[in-house]
Amino acid sequence: MTKLSVNINKIATLRNSRGGNTPNVVQFAKDVQRFGAQGVTVHPRPDERHIRYQDTRDLKPEVYTEFNVEGNPIKSFMDLVLEVKPTQVTLVPDAEDAITSNAGWDTIKHKDFLTEVIQEFNSCGIRTSIFVDPVLEMIEGAKITGADRIELYTETFAHQYSLGNKKSIEPFTKAAQLSNDIGIGVNAGHDLSLDNIKFFKENIPGLLEVSIGHALVAESLYLGVENVIQMYLQRLK
Repeated sequence: MTKLSVNINKIATLRNSRGGNTPNVVQFAKDVQRFGAQGVTVHPRPDERHIRYQDTRDLKPEVYTEFNVEGNPIKSFMDLVLEVKPTQVTLVPDAEDAITSNAGWDTIKHKDFLTEVIQEFNSCGIRTSIFVDPVLEMIEGAKITGADRIELYTETFAHQYSLGNKKSIEPFTKAAQLSNDIGIGVNAGHDLSLDNIKFFKENIPGLLEVSIGHALVAESLYLGVENVIQMYLQRLK
């Protein structure tokens, strides 16, 4: 079964919009695990506009499933990850002013940098994943860096699927097949939702984990968090 990791950034966004500690991101992380999620994801950015660096520290002792910390490996992010030592770090090349992640790594151009970063994380026992577009050369490049996994950036699939274009899955299927062949694990995330997750899962061989935040939180406004998590788990079987 593909694991569901719940990205809780949007809970922090809601908290920060009002100040104080409501909703409580640590309690939310506890709850999603209790409801069946197999992981918690956070993506702290330098401006701390949603998840704060201190949130990441506070969450570490409370995440008993898998803790996935995403971000651009600038020095402050690397220091945080090395301090917290999550289960997995997902390297994302997002600019500081990006609203959300919008591109994967060029693993060929940035091979030396990524290799150095990954070696440091791996030496501390932290599993590494590289955020990539479904481009075969980028996946081969990710393997060369020593990464344990890739995370497929799924925005193009989600958008095209919403328009009825099911062929948009094809590059992702090929990317996963190559990953399986060369021995690098496959994660996925970005704009996956209850509407598209079952189709995506059925067409991605060896899919280990999906990280879902925005859609899951939005769907929970109508259907309830516990119910939505169970719906995702059913679709990921």
